[in-house]
Amino acid sequence: MKMLLAAVLSAGILCQAPAFAQAPKKTVAPPAVQQEFTAFIAKFRAALKANDPAAVAALTKLPFMADASISDAAQFRAKTYRELLDAKTRACIQRTKAIYDRDGESNDFYYIFCGETIFTFTRTPTGFLFTDVGVND
Repeated sequence: MKMLLAAVLSAGILCQAPAFAQAPKKTVAPPAVQQEFTAFIAKFRAALKANDPAAVAALTKLPFMADASISDAAQFRAKTYRELLDAKTRACIQRTKAIYDRDGESNDFYYIFCGETIFTFTRTPTGFLFTDVGVND
């Protein structure tokens, strides 16, 4: 009976081991990257709170999303700001925690999910910038 109990317990532990081994590892930002992003997102959120399209444009990589028609701050303000960053979205970005990730080319990113939209902030040689908006699939 003791052998049967030991075999059942061993089998139970072994069956669970692959589940633990396959759990995705959460990517953690290096402290310097986290500190840099924290400073950036504070400025970005302050600009959103003030509803200041010029300040948001200054924190955005232009041309925005590699679109030549949004290649400067004036075009970003006119074509993109009001469409992408309405009051509800600005409030969401201000209160939602950003998620860190790193791609295979060692680029650092943070994402903020607002409903079905993903806002991406990328570390560039000049610091973090607002770089992309996509659909949460």
